[in-house]
Amino acid sequence: MAEEGRGAEERPSGASGRVDVESIRQLLALMGEHDLVELEIEQGDLAVRLRKAGSAVAAVPVVAAPVPVAAAPVAAAAAPPAPAAAPAGERMPTINSPMVGTFYPSPSPDAAPFVQPGDRVSEDTVVCLIEAMKVFNEIQAEMSGTVERVLAKGAQAVEFGQPLFVVRPD
Repeated sequence: MAEEGRGAEERPSGASGRVDVESIRQLLALMGEHDLVELEIEQGDLAVRLRKAGSAVAAVPVVAAPVPVAAAPVAAAAAPPAPAAAPAGERMPTINSPMVGTFYPSPSPDAAPFVQPGDRVSEDTVVCLIEAMKVFNEIQAEMSGTVERVLAKGAQAVEFGQPLFVVRPD
């Protein structure tokens, strides 16, 4: 059964399994609302799987940068470190993670880090990569100044909004 470019597959596990077309329409509407690619529901003796046409759920990921290899395992419950203390109560700005993912300070394991403490950055300077959903995203400084401290470790899981670098503004 197909509707508007989406495929629907039913797998009744018993002879009494019936598909309610209105329920399928509602599920398709929910998939569109929440940008879902695939939905599977089991209720009683009926199982329904809906998948958007042309979507490959187990597709080979696209990699936008070389794949860094983690050198050491990351502690699962590690809290993000606090920003560096600034002199006389001055609070320095931070470059924060714009997404949840894995932090990489360099383009590959054997390459030098994008930035180190003491390096000058501008708004468009790439400071790290964050891997999310098998895609490597270049993170830019979006401010000018000097990197004072790197707060994240290589291959560390980072959260949205987590400080990654402390920067002394110009």
